[in-house]
Amino acid sequence: MNCVILQSDSQGISQASQMILNGGVVAFPTETFYGLGADALNEKALKKIFQVKGRYESKPLPLLIANRTWLSGLVKKISPRAESLMERFWPGPLTLVFEASPHLPNLLTANTGKVGIRISSHPIAQALVQAVGRPITGTSANRSGYPSASISAEVLRALGEQVEAIIDGGKTKGGLGSTVLDVSGSRPIIIRPGAVSREELASFLDGP
Repeated sequence: MNCVILQSDSQGISQASQMILNGGVVAFPTETFYGLGADALNEKALKKIFQVKGRYESKPLPLLIANRTWLSGLVKKISPRAESLMERFWPGPLTLVFEASPHLPNLLTANTGKVGIRISSHPIAQALVQAVGRPITGTSANRSGYPSASISAEVLRALGEQVEAIIDGGKTKGGLGSTVLDVSGSRPIIIRPGAVSREELASFLDGP
């Protein structure tokens, strides 16, 4: 497959969104690293993500949404604490793990009954989700077990033959990936430390 390098203008984002809606996989910049976007509700597209990354299907895929109203239909419930966390940290590099709606593909949740979701603060990632008009995957654009990519050339080297397109948005910030916080139970639990520190989360982790 020939990978297309797209500009990060409205035309490039429009082309990328059509590729995703047609079942393709597109790499795009986020506020940490480049991510891989596919239609989160398309099982074939999800399978392709696992193939591209060499990722075990026992690992769930995180989602990107455009705004909080999209949570309806994706999650079973939103606790007051989850609401407070979204108010404080979204858009941004905090993935919140909710109880998943039973309508979501099992491939997405890896049969865990949970789904990780965030709103990206990167303007290109945000514009892409808006253009697609439905949730997309937000997993890192690399082979599983290998370093994440912060420039399009790294994505091209690692995955170029396997993705439809890469939106070139220049160099991303890098550093740590998104913090993953499980808010499905009575108390939030940090699943993966990341760009949002434990100190920043401290007041949300304690108390009833």
